[in-house]
Amino acid sequence: MPYLNIVLVEPQIPQNTGNISRTCAVTGAKLHLVRPFGFEITDKHLKRAGLDYWDKLDITYYDGLDDFFEKNKGGHFFYFTTKGRHVHSNAKYPDNSYLIFGREDKGLPEKLLYENPDSCVRIPMRNELRSLNLSNSVAIAVYETLRQWDYPDLSREGKLTEYTWQ
Repeated sequence: MPYLNIVLVEPQIPQNTGNISRTCAVTGAKLHLVRPFGFEITDKHLKRAGLDYWDKLDITYYDGLDDFFEKNKGGHFFYFTTKGRHVHSNAKYPDNSYLIFGREDKGLPEKLLYENPDSCVRIPMRNELRSLNLSNSVAIAVYETLRQWDYPDLSREGKLTEYTWQ
């Protein structure tokens, strides 16, 4: 089964991180959190947003981007940014892909983007608006990657509780 990694660089809003942790848990993606955070990991808002799934997460913490890159050599990195020149759904996400997202207020460091132009991808949106919510962007990216991989190890059919499908 292919391995998907979601990376949040210096997340600032606990509710976003909580929602993203829930997306990671239900899809089997590994969550990587790069310090510093704009909240404490014990924050009640973070836990409330992803509480039922927190124990189902595969999560790793890092002390900055240098620490993250040092410990994850050999991965395929995709930088999600409003500054990207490539559409996210045109990229091909191989096994061991790392979908990397920046701070809600600043995004990813421009030097990192400048040094990796072919790996910078953008979710299309109207020019006059700033950006999508971070947790929505992560969900779009995760499900595009999983769609390309034909949704490995994910349930494709639900069940009714009071009726049976014909």
